[in-house]
Amino acid sequence: MAKNIEIKARLDSIAAVLPLAAQLADQGPFEIIQDDTFFVCANGRLKLREFAGGDGELIFYRRPDALGPKASHYLLVPTREPETLRQVLTQAYGQIGRVRKHRTLFLAGRTRIHLDCVQGLGDFLELEVVLAEHEAEAAGVAEAEDLLARLAIKRNQRIEVAYPDLLRQTGDAC
Repeated sequence: MAKNIEIKARLDSIAAVLPLAAQLADQGPFEIIQDDTFFVCANGRLKLREFAGGDGELIFYRRPDALGPKASHYLLVPTREPETLRQVLTQAYGQIGRVRKHRTLFLAGRTRIHLDCVQGLGDFLELEVVLAEHEAEAAGVAEAEDLLARLAIKRNQRIEVAYPDLLRQTGDAC
């Protein structure tokens, strides 16, 4: 399975972080509209991501709910029929949530910097430091921490759970 180090943080405003992310980035910004459907999954998280253009990807991942940077192990499969796949997975497993967001993506070396405006939740930053196959997690954690500091993200902005969990906490199932 592929592995990255990821962390999410709540933002007061994407506009405040956007110029800092742009300064750090080698590529971007890329604007992406995403509609993620999460399904019941006993061994991790299973989501179907549909893009505005009609393509999608099925993503299975495992990661702990923790406040700091954490390892996420994942598998990703592209699909040209996300709506049909959503229907099949809903019938087979049941949905547990849906997250719609506008994502501004920057690439800073091997790190994906996501600035997300999440429907029903607000603005967030997510970092994903992609690790090499046998690379120690500590290297990715150090890189994530450095980027958080350079993006002026404070510890009290960090969140430990995924977007669908936050939506359930707020009572907005999207």
